Amino acid sequence: MSTQGYEEELRSERAYVADLHRRLDVERARVKARYEAALRGTGGTALERDDEVRALAKDAKRLAVADNGLCFGRLDSVTGERSYIGRIGLFDEERDYEPVLLDWRAPASRPFYVATGANPENMRRRRQFHTRGRQVVEFTDEVLGRPDGAQRGDAALLAAVNAPRGEGMRDIVATIQAEQDEIIRLDHPGVLVIEGGPGTGKTVVALHRVAYLLYTQRERMERHGVLVVGPNPAFLNHIGRVLPSLGESDVVFTTPGGFVPGLRVTAEDAPEVARLKGSLKILDVLKAAVADRQRLPEEPLTVELGGVRGRIDAETAQWAREEARAGGLPHNEARAVFAEIVTYVLTERAIPRIGKDWLSRSDRESWERLRADLVKELAQDEAFTAALDELWPVLTPRQLLSSLYTSPERLRAAGADQALWRADGEAWTVSDMPLLDELVDLLGRDKADDRAAERARKAETEFAAGVLDSLVSRQDSMDDEDHLFATDLLYAEDLADRVMERDTRELVERASADRDWTYRHVVVDEAQELSEMDWRVLMRRCPGRSFTVVGDLAQRRSPAGATSWDSVLEPYVPGRWVYRSLTVNYRTPAEIMAVAAAVLAEFAPDVAPPESVRACGVRPWSRQVTEDELPAAVEEFVRAEAGREGTSVVIGPPDVPGAVAASETKGLEFDAVLVVEPERIIADGPRGAAELYVALTRATQRLGVLHRGPLPAALSGLVELGTLAGRA
Repeated sequence: MSTQGYEEELRSERAYVADLHRRLDVERARVKARYEAALRGTGGTALERDDEVRALAKDAKRLAVADNGLCFGRLDSVTGERSYIGRIGLFDEERDYEPVLLDWRAPASRPFYVATGANPENMRRRRQFHTRGRQVVEFTDEVLGRPDGAQRGDAALLAAVNAPRGEGMRDIVATIQAEQDEIIRLDHPGVLVIEGGPGTGKTVVALHRVAYLLYTQRERMERHGVLVVGPNPAFLNHIGRVLPSLGESDVVFTTPGGFVPGLRVTAEDAPEVARLKGSLKILDVLKAAVADRQRLPEEPLTVELGGVRGRIDAETAQWAREEARAGGLPHNEARAVFAEIVTYVLTERAIPRIGKDWLSRSDRESWERLRADLVKELAQDEAFTAALDELWPVLTPRQLLSSLYTSPERLRAAGADQALWRADGEAWTVSDMPLLDELVDLLGRDKADDRAAERARKAETEFAAGVLDSLVSRQDSMDDEDHLFATDLLYAEDLADRVMERDTRELVERASADRDWTYRHVVVDEAQELSEMDWRVLMRRCPGRSFTVVGDLAQRRSPAGATSWDSVLEPYVPGRWVYRSLTVNYRTPAEIMAVAAAVLAEFAPDVAPPESVRACGVRPWSRQVTEDELPAAVEEFVRAEAGREGTSVVIGPPDVPGAVAASETKGLEFDAVLVVEPERIIADGPRGAAELYVALTRATQRLGVLHRGPLPAALSGLVELGTLAGRA
């Protein structure tokens, strides 16, 4: 194409994209008007109005984020038809809603991502736009269908991967590659495992898959939302912009330390303790710990009843305990059975003594009336309640687990390893979260709380009915033909809904606060780190077993983590999970990946490193320093990178000033990385080499290594520098 022809085409494309933005503005104004009308509306029930307001708010959010890169490409078919591809779909209402912009997730958009010269998908040309704000800056064309063009052109991809990193992961909606697109659009109702080495884009692919599922299955998914689980808060902050940038907001982000509503935990146990807590064997410990709190009295407990003294002895408590356990109810709910048996024994023993001079067993009516009085008396007796609390206490998960950890005697009674002992029972760790969650089911809820809630609801309904009756009583003085009465509009429960405070929180707020909330889909990133107990929590959260599982077994550091996907998933979804791998490294340049691959070969020789899509032309370096020189060398790196565009990080042992641990950078990427004392990282436990592999593969452009001791043999590919100045 000549320069003049290119300029004419560019003007035409700018005009078309400008028209798309005009249509977007019109649609935004329409949704805003409908939203404001819904806020003022009086039709339908309160819940229906709330649902309408929420739905319009979601539409407004989707339209708001579409401005950034609204249209990023065009497809020309062999028949001459043109299709523009963008973040959302737009339609021409004057032409029977003919699409003027295809949503990237629509089936018709798929050739934009998968067409190649050898397999053009009936397309003649793919055009990719580079935009700034609402303006098309330039475009590149790729002619399809030529036998010598087997691979997709990579100009847009290379521009994206070479660009300096900002604060947070970017979406790849404009540069999705064919192997990524196949995974994003995979039609599988069960569990999809995406495995890939560092930089293969598995996380961003999983997030785009969520956006695709929300687009194709919105009615099924949006009322329950999606849960995304990441390894740490920094990771969640890094990926948190991707789905909102794609117009999807019904997503809850959490870490394993946030499995319990109201707790956000980051502290970790020592490896051996984490292994103990992560194993399914801990279930037997928890059950035994609960049973240990269902006790028999060492000496009979006395209770005053109807003027006589009753006794709860071991025999009575044992019968009550056997009956309560036999029902299979959770601990707190079974307390009612325990109390009922004890109450029966106490009243049966007390009645003959209370009525020995005036009551015979043949007088059943008086007998039952006296029993009812005694039962009521026991229910209000503090000594009886205290006896129940001693023998069958109402427990919360935190109370039970804390008291277990701080008592060597209780640990022994539960068959637990004494390594679980700690002085502060509520110094919660990430490994405690699935145990606390499990105890919610083992302990159950206090039935008294449920009954109180039901009584409150009943009282509200009765009050509303009274209000309604007072309105109805005025109808007799009115002309039926000229008035619309309250009974034409309301039922008592509908009025009660209006009287009671409605839950107007967004889905994310409601789901995050509700332990029993269930999701339609769950994404698990760095899934190789999750323990068997973590998986129980997640399976409980998603009864439909619809998961996207992302990980790399070669990067596992947790002793409680997965050693194979089969062992993790087969117990829950036998035959319902599929495996896909990503093999191309879009993050790490070839020069850095060659160094990291040598480390990988030492601890996982059977794992092939991903193939880098590019080279950066900068060799990674190393420099040996003394203990005194180390702080200055780190500072020089930081100062040099501060003058460059992009991001940087120092990774090293915890006592290195300004450094973060490799585990804290999992899933993150930086333009420049300085790894400090790799010899100590390797020496720190059996997974030290995996930690070093993670550290080396965070860099997208530049990598440096500072070492005090001998450089590990696997890092012999680094260029050794005599001085750091000018080399960062």
